[in-house]
Amino acid sequence: MTGGASRRAQAPRRYRVVGNARAGTVLEMGPDDFARRVGEAFRAAGCEAEVALAHPRDLKARLREAVQDPDAIAVVAGGDGTINGALEVLIESDRPVGILPLGTVNVLGRDLGLMGTLEEQIRGLCQGSPVVMDLGSIDGKLFHSISGMGFFSLMAREREHARRRFPFSRAMAFAFAASRSILFTRPIRVEMEIEGELREVTADAVLVTVNAFDGEDWRRSRLDGGLFEVHVLDTGGLLSRCKAAVSMVTGSWRTSRNLVSYSGTELTLTRRDKRRGHVTFDGEVERRAGSLHYRLLPAALQVIAAREAQL
Repeated sequence: MTGGASRRAQAPRRYRVVGNARAGTVLEMGPDDFARRVGEAFRAAGCEAEVALAHPRDLKARLREAVQDPDAIAVVAGGDGTINGALEVLIESDRPVGILPLGTVNVLGRDLGLMGTLEEQIRGLCQGSPVVMDLGSIDGKLFHSISGMGFFSLMAREREHARRRFPFSRAMAFAFAASRSILFTRPIRVEMEIEGELREVTADAVLVTVNAFDGEDWRRSRLDGGLFEVHVLDTGGLLSRCKAAVSMVTGSWRTSRNLVSYSGTELTLTRRDKRRGHVTFDGEVERRAGSLHYRLLPAALQVIAAREAQL
């Protein structure tokens, strides 16, 4: 091997980080301090990084530039909703991409083993390895982890309001949103077609997850398991919603009598009231009318994980 080839082989990984300038972590630190801290953390982990912060409306364009750079690994920095909005760009990449989770819940970040401080997450990125993951699609709208209606969509909307009301405390915002969601959720009638079998339910919530969530902390052992899970929170009024919320926090939700689960690779959900309803996609909320056709996209994305392909 020549000296030049040896130097190339030993060259550090180069990353292009595109962050949501409106993410809570960025606002708390300030954009300049955030960019500096991220750059220093990459260097400390033996990597190089170019950091750019973009307004949410410009984020896709900046991220597409990073994805098209043949000499860098594109990384999107933001919460689950930011990552959701970036999926249509990320799947254009023919190479692994990275995420830097900056949200409150960070469902996908936890599944990828990217937890802890910002420096620990970045070290995980630099030392991590690519895994393949499935995505979900609802009539062309992509999501990476969770979609739902009823209680879960109300919770997502209330959380956005609470974050503006309590910008100084994520915990207080979350508690405020959860309390209002428990109080004001109303039952919905939903027709479900799963693997060709029809069911009609009256529920406080219907939650669809890409692959199975297990364990106490709502993590997925497999990101490429090739199935949806559908969780139905039976209607039972305020008390049952409180019990279900407690079971989700304590990790006993799998054995909760208020929650029934199904699985399949393709499904359709139809609200029987025919009204436009709120649907959440990884924490982001849209109003949708008519039937929702869920389709699984197996191994649609390569993403860097600080964990084994299967826990």
